[in-house]
Amino acid sequence: MRIAIYGNPFNPVKAKYVQHLIHKLEEHNVPIIIEHQFHDFLIDHVQFKKDVDIFDTPKELRENADILLSIGGDGTLLNTITLVRDSGIPVLGINTGRLGFISSVSTDQIDNAINQLLKKEYTLEERTLLQLDTNNQLFGETNFALNEVTVLKKDTSSMIRIHAFLDDEFLNSYWADGLIVATPTGSTGYSLSCGGPIVVPGTENFIIAPIAPHNLNVRPVIVSEERVLKLKVEDRDELALVALDSRSRAIDPTLELTIRKANFKVNLIKLHSQSFIATIREKLMWGKDKRN
Repeated sequence: MRIAIYGNPFNPVKAKYVQHLIHKLEEHNVPIIIEHQFHDFLIDHVQFKKDVDIFDTPKELRENADILLSIGGDGTLLNTITLVRDSGIPVLGINTGRLGFISSVSTDQIDNAINQLLKKEYTLEERTLLQLDTNNQLFGETNFALNEVTVLKKDTSSMIRIHAFLDDEFLNSYWADGLIVATPTGSTGYSLSCGGPIVVPGTENFIIAPIAPHNLNVRPVIVSEERVLKLKVEDRDELALVALDSRSRAIDPTLELTIRKANFKVNLIKLHSQSFIATIREKLMWGKDKRN
């Protein structure tokens, strides 16, 4: 088993957890390959007892790794998707961030997580992605998102108007600060903070959730992932933003956005000791009411 590691620069107080992870892999003689920029950061904070390889491109990752560990929070794990792409390489998130819904292995669970990985005591959860199509190839080859596609107002206090069509049938004109189209994976992210529902992964739905809508009778809508959504944006300043997870670009009103299910999925590792229900119960502190 060859394990790749990806992360973002972190607070040095977290270095001891990464150090422990590296030593744990070295003890088991696991070949390690680390993303180049993250490796450059780690060499000032972590000691390696054995040589490690580095990778720069999705092609190098595909050819040299069986599993990818994402070190950080959910945002870091979302960034790994642009590296993994359609390779099928399974991803496990080690949460050194804050909340961590999809990056759900806490730092005190590293030993147990690595032991389960090496014993293959895990299953793979296929997670659906969203694909954004535009006539100018706005995001190039990385026009997909695991959590959500979001349209937002840019540099103004004025709301924007977003015309939405579902399979070419007019759905609604949203007067709002923006609009989120989320996957079940993303239902615990930005969509949740905007009043969207929690959707269990694998239910094959998308959520359409407005951000601060002007009309109070406008609510999130759940639709089949087989539907195709088209968006047209009107903005007084004639410039808005579209974001795929944490990657954003400015757009003008002439650009039509087509959002559909991507033609590939991402494999997230689910350890035998984990479950989605247990994760949301813990992260959202359900049952912590002292009456329980």
